[in-house]
Amino acid sequence: MDFRDSPAEAAFRARLRTWLDENAKRFPTSGDEYWQRQPGWHRELYAAGFFGLSWPKAYGGHELPPVYDVILDEELALAAAPPRPSLGYLVQGLGRHGDEALRKRFLPGMINGTERWCQGFSEPGAGSDLASLATTATREGDTYVMHGHKIWTSYSDVADWCLLLARTDPDAPRHRGISAFIISMHQPGVEQRPLKMMSGVTREFGQVLFDGATVPADQMVGAPGAGWPLAMTVVGHEREPSTLGFSARYGKLVRDLLARARGSAPHELAWAQVQTEMLRLHVRRRLSEQLDGVVHGPEGSLDKLLMTWVEQAVGHAALAVGGTDDEGLLGAYLYSRAQSVMGGTSQIQKNIIASRILGLGA
Repeated sequence: MDFRDSPAEAAFRARLRTWLDENAKRFPTSGDEYWQRQPGWHRELYAAGFFGLSWPKAYGGHELPPVYDVILDEELALAAAPPRPSLGYLVQGLGRHGDEALRKRFLPGMINGTERWCQGFSEPGAGSDLASLATTATREGDTYVMHGHKIWTSYSDVADWCLLLARTDPDAPRHRGISAFIISMHQPGVEQRPLKMMSGVTREFGQVLFDGATVPADQMVGAPGAGWPLAMTVVGHEREPSTLGFSARYGKLVRDLLARARGSAPHELAWAQVQTEMLRLHVRRRLSEQLDGVVHGPEGSLDKLLMTWVEQAVGHAALAVGGTDDEGLLGAYLYSRAQSVMGGTSQIQKNIIASRILGLGA
């Protein structure tokens, strides 16, 4: 496979580097200030023509091949710039399962950053076992009334809208009684409770309580009881490393650690270097498959496990090099511990691989 840039890709990369040299340093890359200023970063990327690269033009994207997203992620990492806001899985979910009226109403604001979004899936009693969620949506006339509790909701405190899963039919089999909604976060009946992470960040995640909040019936995404296929679309794209830019950032951190170690690299750093190169090549293979029109299903669980192993290897290397006295490197280690839980636990991914790829237990 030839991964060299085409002339058009090289011109795009050069234009992006110039723009990042002039603009990236104005934005923080981590911590609470990053989460507070991420909406501004999103809008500036979009205004400069560097966001929504592979999404449809009809909704504000550029309809370019996915290789341009990879170029963007690589250059953002090299420039030590903030990552691009992670919205691809929501765009895919709404784009595939929403009707045209919902796509026209909500996708442009999602893509250009004028409307902020969060994802209301996980609950205190339904994380990896998402099908057991207990949040309810009860129809009253032309609206649904929500009651329930979501947790680990990224950007919840700045979100205008939430793609929410709720149970609409308590008597149906648990996978079939779930529906998806677009709910406004600016209304009575929505209570925000920020969560402080052990890395010190207080604004990334929140828990959200819905107590009588309402959704117009025409903001249900898909048919009643059709929320599970949407959820699988969303988590499938969420687990793909090629769409999240993780590979480039892991590689950048390893190179920084190697420079800092100055020839006396601990074994943890050597292993992290091997792992990041493995993931980089895997992402390239996935990109090649996307360009050939290959659509992945349960294979996303393989991607998720690889990301977990790599991020935790890099986290251990950061701790080995910086110890507990370097706040930034300690934060990288602490954050890496969450990778085996967020987006579906490693145990769940192994079960999916065993049952849906290897056919075990069938």
